[in-house]
Amino acid sequence: MTTTLFSSGKTGNTLSRVLPRILLSIIAASTLSLPGQVDAAPRPGQTAPNFTVTSTTGQTVTQNNFRNHVVILDFFATWCQPCRQSIPHLMAMNRKYGNQGLQILGLSLDEDGETMVRRFADELRITYPLALAGDTVTGDFGVSSVPVMYLIDKKGKVAEVYRGYSKETARSMEQALKRLLAEK
Repeated sequence: MTTTLFSSGKTGNTLSRVLPRILLSIIAASTLSLPGQVDAAPRPGQTAPNFTVTSTTGQTVTQNNFRNHVVILDFFATWCQPCRQSIPHLMAMNRKYGNQGLQILGLSLDEDGETMVRRFADELRITYPLALAGDTVTGDFGVSSVPVMYLIDKKGKVAEVYRGYSKETARSMEQALKRLLAEK
């Protein structure tokens, strides 16, 4: 079964014929803007960019707040399914490793504002601070898609960057986290 996209009566304008062209256009457009942002992204071993955001509770949060802690910066969006899947794992790690020096900061790319992010936090019962990332922070970290999670060591250097989310990502992140928490 095919679905007609246009009611022009032409039999050639079916979803099965037009969809591949639409997808190619989307892929082409997204890859044109992607390299510049990915190139701007800090890589493992580099110092994480300084940032200042305001949390959904009104607190000013900067890179300096996390000095001598291992940090996960979780760039997410409320509408992103992989982001929603990663949050229970992040909360479990926060409970398990928070007393050992882990800090998590969720940075939302939502354009609908803090109210939407607060509702999202309430719905999922998120236990770590959230803030709107803003263009400067997303640009400094080269974020072009979500979820992206930066694991930052106690010295403020990027240890790992995780793009997307899966069970393998979760395992890898937790292993790297344990290693970083053990470092002096």
